[in-house]
Amino acid sequence: MEKKRMNSLVKWTLILFVLASIILNIVLIGIHSSRAPKCSAQRVHPLRRKHDERSAVFADLSREEYLQVQQFMLKQNNLEISTNQISKPSDNFLFLIDLSVPKKADVLAYLDRNGAKPTREATVVVFYGAKGYIKEYVVGPLPNPTYVNDVTMERYHAELPISARTVTIGEYNLLFQFLGDVFSKLGKIMKESFDMGPDKQLNAFEQMPRGVRTGDRKTWISFFRDMSGMYIHPVGFEVLVDHQSVNASEWKVEKLLYNGQYFDSIDALKDKYDKDLVKKIVYKESPDYGSLKPRNKPLQVGPQLFNAEGKRYSVSNNHVVYMDWSFAFGLSALTGMRVFDVRFNDERIVYELSVQEAMSVYGSVTPGMILTKFLDSSIGIGRFAHELVRGVDCPYEASYVDTYRYIDVPKPVRFRNSICIFEHNMGQPLRRHFSDFFHHSYGGMVNSALVFRTITAIGNYDYMWDFIFYQSGSVEAKVHATGYISSSYLVDGALRHGHQVAEKVLGNIHTHFINFKVDLDVLGVKNFFQTKDMEYVNVSLPWMPDHYAMVPQLVEKQLKTEKEAALRYDTKTPRYLHISSNKTNRWGHQRSYRLQVFSFTGDNLPESQAEERAMSWARYKVAITKHKDGEQTSSSLYSQNDIWSPAVDFSKYIEDNESIEDEDLVAWVTTGFLHIPHSEDIPNTVTVGNGGGVLLRPHNYFDMDPSIHSADSVYLSPGSEDSCDSNRMACLAQETCSPVLEPFTYEGFDGVMKFEDWV
Repeated sequence: MEKKRMNSLVKWTLILFVLASIILNIVLIGIHSSRAPKCSAQRVHPLRRKHDERSAVFADLSREEYLQVQQFMLKQNNLEISTNQISKPSDNFLFLIDLSVPKKADVLAYLDRNGAKPTREATVVVFYGAKGYIKEYVVGPLPNPTYVNDVTMERYHAELPISARTVTIGEYNLLFQFLGDVFSKLGKIMKESFDMGPDKQLNAFEQMPRGVRTGDRKTWISFFRDMSGMYIHPVGFEVLVDHQSVNASEWKVEKLLYNGQYFDSIDALKDKYDKDLVKKIVYKESPDYGSLKPRNKPLQVGPQLFNAEGKRYSVSNNHVVYMDWSFAFGLSALTGMRVFDVRFNDERIVYELSVQEAMSVYGSVTPGMILTKFLDSSIGIGRFAHELVRGVDCPYEASYVDTYRYIDVPKPVRFRNSICIFEHNMGQPLRRHFSDFFHHSYGGMVNSALVFRTITAIGNYDYMWDFIFYQSGSVEAKVHATGYISSSYLVDGALRHGHQVAEKVLGNIHTHFINFKVDLDVLGVKNFFQTKDMEYVNVSLPWMPDHYAMVPQLVEKQLKTEKEAALRYDTKTPRYLHISSNKTNRWGHQRSYRLQVFSFTGDNLPESQAEERAMSWARYKVAITKHKDGEQTSSSLYSQNDIWSPAVDFSKYIEDNESIEDEDLVAWVTTGFLHIPHSEDIPNTVTVGNGGGVLLRPHNYFDMDPSIHSADSVYLSPGSEDSCDSNRMACLAQETCSPVLEPFTYEGFDGVMKFEDWV
């Protein structure tokens, strides 16, 4: 009895202790809350720059403009465009609507000389499956279009064959039905080897390009388990489908690969399988090693960024102002992220900075990867910019921007929060010095920069695209890759092309080449291309003429033609590359911006290969060309599926070898990395170390570092450590506040095309 009374007493003591702890915590939270007021969402200090409504000249099309163009095109009876929601290859299909970027001279006249506002127009791509060709049109003016002009020959100087079209959702729909028929004829093999049946499917992944010569549309399709990260679950079965005809009834299977052995027909595979003349794949359940679900329950939130005194930047429509910077932005469905009219202290530094292409070349012994060369702009880089996850893809308090696209859809699609913009403490000082011998003092400045970001998930790979604006007057364009590696089934000889990363799974070696367009306007459009480097020279010492020393010396050159300025990836490149003006700074040096490229690319495809012409931009680390409105992009929508006769061959931009002295210059920059997959790429490739980029740095452009004028500067001297006058950090303890965070939401799965919608 006494023991029970003691247990009861202990129990009630514990309950009272817990209640007291809860009450104490509530009181402490209340006290802390009273000491830490909510941070103001309002800006404490005024912006240094004003928004410019003229930036709308670069703005992506609005939903209303997309609909106006679509309806206008469908009303043109002479164009004979189908109104089917999901197209067939034989349809005349309105595939793409996008902004038609106005001519640069017209824009500059409008922005700088009070010229007329350029006509707003849209580019429209129509696949004429019934007629066997592709057409590009310009529709305008917007809003309320009244004309449509065929610009195909003007842009490409050739007709575009229908075989150059990308595979549409409608064609995929028919392909999946076709593959369903293949599976039904191989029911026994599918069940015994892959446990496939009415309630279990295999997922498909395609080889590109689709064949070996112009006009081909023959695709090797590899099959993967229907699991998380399907790209790293190959099953050892591949099919070559000839779908060249726009009539799906004429499609056929040309070859099959089963466990490393080729077969000429479905019947041949069935016959040898039934006679035990093949090495059979016996189904074995695979662990879910591709899942990105946390292996451990998250226990706490990591460090978060918040704006203690309100955001120091502003976004209005498609225009951003931040400290001394301002720029317009957009997101092309094909090429992705781009900014225009980038200004520092109201001086234009960059007219256009844009992503152009993302290309990968794979190695393998199996057909699904052996010929694969992905050219992502032909699929659509910006097309796959989905909603960004708050607090993971971008800081929680970033500004988020919606975008609209019209590509292979019956109506424009909204992509919520697909761009983010935020100011970021880069984690190190921009500059600093501690003076410990004389004039004891500390001077430094945090490296706070503005980041403009989107992330595109193109099949297996996710690319994170960043444009970063520093207070030193530098701009950086960079990319990081993540997502899943492409893999193939491990067969004899496969380890020459990668590493084994899972049971019977080869991570295939591949390159990542990224091309950026950098249209720098350094104090106008009359610029030069210069290089600077060093060499050692043997000089006699002035005070000891008979003694010599090797001393580094500055070497400067001006490259005067496009061929001279096409710097190949396999040759030694000068370390300093400059777009320069003929104006000088206070010290008599030409004011310029330097192109500093960070790249770890593999080797470019040999030029002897027919496919190389479609990626000829990758021959060059940097290529400088004279600006032409007709040389808008380094690649095209049609490069992937007519890779042997590309509509845009970048090397032709250089062949005419025009002068680049005192001209409007464009730099085409190639960066990237070689990827030899390894076990740590399972389940997911990490961004760390997997990327590249280009930094645009002022070089004698200013008389001194412009960040010295930033209010972020900190200066300490003996006796002034606690003063807020030149050290805002000293005030933080008295002015701390807690951020006001809006609830987490995510709608990125809304509207995503699901497999069951295709079949």
